Formats: sequence, structure tokens, C-alpha cells
Amino acid sequence: MKLIRRLVVIMVLLATIFVGVGLMLPGRIQVERSTVIQAQPAAVFPFVNDFRRFNQWSPWQARDPQTTYAFTGPNEGVGSRMTWQSAQHGDGAQEIVESQPNERVVTALDFGEMGAARAAFRLSPEAGGTRVSWSLDSQLPYHPLARWFGLMLPGWIGADYEQGLARLKTLVEKGAV
Repeated sequence: MKLIRRLVVIMVLLATIFVGVGLMLPGRIQVERSTVIQAQPAAVFPFVNDFRRFNQWSPWQARDPQTTYAFTGPNEGVGSRMTWQSAQHGDGAQEIVESQPNERVVTALDFGEMGAARAAFRLSPEAGGTRVSWSLDSQLPYHPLARWFGLMLPGWIGADYEQGLARLKTLVEKGAV
């Protein structure tokens, strides 16, 4: 009986520590990756300002070609919207909320019950080309499991962003239209 009581006390203590530490973890995740593409901003901008072209270099499209997409609103720029349904990546939506030609595109992401985020592409002229920075900013719910999960997200998303930027670089530098 003493052994069972000790095990229960230890389990309650561990659960309390897990929840307590989880709630003290950061509630915001930020990820940013960048690369230099040997092309002018005007050659890169159409690929980040048009969701139909986004899928030419998206790391997620390459991983799950069975994903279905729907596009609404204008073909490019503010108000352009893409929704997706994927057995591997879940369902969601992304809408361009800010577009400054050859400089910046900001999108609002909606992952349904998994939350929302903002993503941005910044294009900066750099010697011999354009520095493209892809970033994500998201608030995590005040929930210990979400906060623990949030510790791993930057690594996962960062790897996807690196892969996507490498694909974008190849596409633009080959002169894709």
C-alpha cells in the first residue's frame, strides 16, 4: 500500500511540474530563415505574391502532392486567398494581408483549431541579388501541451523554410516564368 501511495504522490508531483513548467514556457514562437537569390527583387516578388506560384516551390506541396487547393480573391496581392486540405498537413487557409511590390508580403495563416499565425516575406537588395527572408510569428494558447510543443516548432518550421527557400532560389535563378 505504501508503494502505491508513493507512486501516486510521485505521479502527481511530476504532473504538477509538467503543467507548471509548461505554463511558464514562452507563449510566442518566431522563426526566420533567409537566403540570397541571384536575381533582382522584381524577379522574386511574383513567386511570393501569388499563391498559385507559391506551390511551385512550397516544401509542403512537394511533400504531399495529393493536397487539394482552392484559390479565391485576386490572383495576387492583398485579398488573395488559398485554402488547402491535406491528409498529411491538415486543413487551413492563408490570405495576403499586406503587399508592397518588390519589398514585402505578409500573410495571415489560419490552421483552424491549431491556431493562427502571421508569415512574411521580406525582399532586400543585396550585392549580386536579393536577400529573401521568410518569417513566422505565432501566439501559442495558454495550455501546457501547446507550450511544450512550441519548443519543437521553430526547428521543424525552420527546416521547412530552409527547404522552401532553396527551392525558390533554384526556380528563380533558372529563370522560371
